[in-house]
Amino acid sequence: MDDVEEEKLVELAGRGDLEASSELVRRYRDRIYRTIQRFTRNQSDTDDLVQETFLRAFRDLRSFGRRSGFYTWIYRIAVNQCLNFLKKKEKEMGREAFADRTIDGRRPALGLPERAVASQEFRDRLIAAIDSLPLPYRASFNLVVFQGMTHTRAARVLGCSEKTVSWRMHKARKML
Repeated sequence: MDDVEEEKLVELAGRGDLEASSELVRRYRDRIYRTIQRFTRNQSDTDDLVQETFLRAFRDLRSFGRRSGFYTWIYRIAVNQCLNFLKKKEKEMGREAFADRTIDGRRPALGLPERAVASQEFRDRLIAAIDSLPLPYRASFNLVVFQGMTHTRAARVLGCSEKTVSWRMHKARKML
């Protein structure tokens, strides 16, 4: 089924074709996994959310309006799953406990010399700083920086305006 077009696979999967559904999962699982991993930073949570994303996508496949490609649609489902998961997790942990995940309870300073970029300490501090961003800013930052999306595409995925994404990127960079 490698040579079958995405549109045909979606049509077949919508009619319950398991082989077509499996092919869609095979084509997009790794990209969806990496996207979710950027948000959760936890393998178990990532595995659960990837599974939830594909289950939701195939359950709601009949509502797929084909205004965009299947990947864009499932990508948005994945990001929404992540945002909902992180909101729930943030509520459970409480604001204070969530902030404790940063180094010494403070947002890390990122003004390190260039040679430190390669060090594990710098990477850890950068990840902690990104994780400490408020969720809307972190979502925009992850999509634009790590996924290489334009502000326009990130806005479509997040369901907001391009200006909102630009503003969030500006604020996220200032916070970092």
